[in-house]
Amino acid sequence: MVGAGIVGASIGYHAARLGATVTIVDRTLPGAGATGESFAWIGATERAPGPGAALHAAATREYRRLAAELPAVHVRWAGSLQFGGRTPLGDLEPGRHRVDAGQIAALEPNLRTPPAAAVHVPGDGAVDPVATTDAMVAAARERGARLVPGTAVTGLRVVRGRVAGVETTSGFLEGGAVVLANGADVAVLCPSLGVARSPAILVRLAGPPDLVRTIVAIPDLDVRATGDGGLVAAVEYTGETSAAELARPRNAPAPDHRAVPRRDDVRVLGARVGMRPMPADGNPVIGPLPAVHGGYVAATHSGVTLAPAAGRLVAEELVHGVEAPELVSCRPR
Repeated sequence: MVGAGIVGASIGYHAARLGATVTIVDRTLPGAGATGESFAWIGATERAPGPGAALHAAATREYRRLAAELPAVHVRWAGSLQFGGRTPLGDLEPGRHRVDAGQIAALEPNLRTPPAAAVHVPGDGAVDPVATTDAMVAAARERGARLVPGTAVTGLRVVRGRVAGVETTSGFLEGGAVVLANGADVAVLCPSLGVARSPAILVRLAGPPDLVRTIVAIPDLDVRATGDGGLVAAVEYTGETSAAELARPRNAPAPDHRAVPRRDDVRVLGARVGMRPMPADGNPVIGPLPAVHGGYVAATHSGVTLAPAAGRLVAEELVHGVEAPELVSCRPR
């Protein structure tokens, strides 16, 4: 397993759970890449377009299953509140409800500029992505998996069309199957897959407790509470190249932003950029590598959301050798 982000951790855990011999290799530590800078919104939709539709539809169900298996996985099922054009108010799919001003006030009493109507999705949740990754890596190790941190994979060793293992900065590691789940770094090992690096900004804020109760989402900003009493916000990347630029007001929620609570003691602690894997068409790329027997790739945007579903299905494919119908349309080809 190349990569100890949340997708690699999930595949490693589920494969070890099925009795496979697993080695997880990462150039840093589990959850230290894009996983750690993820907004980590867990939501299911029956109307996700494209090849990843089945994974998105199963997202919340798979998280509930994972949390039941691993007590160290904690999901905050606070629901989401979406408005300002983020989600159409008509023709809502099951599990999504139109709410009026009174209901919005009950859900989020501290909004500075509450809308007249919004969409409430009570089944949505959020996780601490690093803690969730650590929980799956720990569970994999309890089942015999080996973790090799601080070791960069520099290439695949292929002998007569079959993977023999990986070349690393610490030497060769043998393996009969290799899964590339190293996020945006998939592009380094397999540039032909068309997986790009897509920046995303996560802003951390502090303020009094219980200011934001759900996940508040509008077109240019998502805000939610964290388990440690703080707040995080996902904002659009606009080409910044330094920490100083990230600190500019346009990249942090302004004090009068309509999605920010009406309190003067909300303050910005800092902002960081995470490099997400972004397949060329935005859809998951999951499956055997073309022309390389024993090579497999799992690269997807929304990795935190899809990790439990994708990890279980990939592990079942690798261990049992039976193709998962949910992944057929996600193949690299």
